[in-house]
Amino acid sequence: MIGPQEMKLVVVYAVIGPIVMLTLTGMALELKPGLDGLTTNTGPHGLTSIFYAYTSAFANNGQNFAGLNTNGPFYNVTLSIAMLAGRFALAVPALALADALSGQSLRSISVGSLDTADFSFSLFVFCVLILSSLLSFFPALCLGPLLEHLL
Repeated sequence: MIGPQEMKLVVVYAVIGPIVMLTLTGMALELKPGLDGLTTNTGPHGLTSIFYAYTSAFANNGQNFAGLNTNGPFYNVTLSIAMLAGRFALAVPALALADALSGQSLRSISVGSLDTADFSFSLFVFCVLILSSLLSFFPALCLGPLLEHLL
């Protein structure tokens, strides 16, 4: 049964990425060493460059756009923080959720339960994931690529 404890772990897992990426992007946009890394592009494209660098470090291997120089102490430290959070901060709630679910026994389906092997449950989970992802990153998308296109 997926109860309140399991849902809290899922929410923690889901918000770690946006919190880390958006916080570090905001720090880089507010502090002078972060803005010094922008070599050619400022404005909305600079925001996109910085946000992409932190997103890539969190989720992958730390690529960036050509207009951002990340070879400095500020970006070395903050991109390392994003990379460590992407690797290890996500593992803690995932392992805790696996532990919580592994200790449960099978329960019979009743009127008040939802069958998790059904298509409607899969569609519901997919829609919630898409909606929460859009709401997490929509401000950064509006301030970056969309604003750049309008200008």
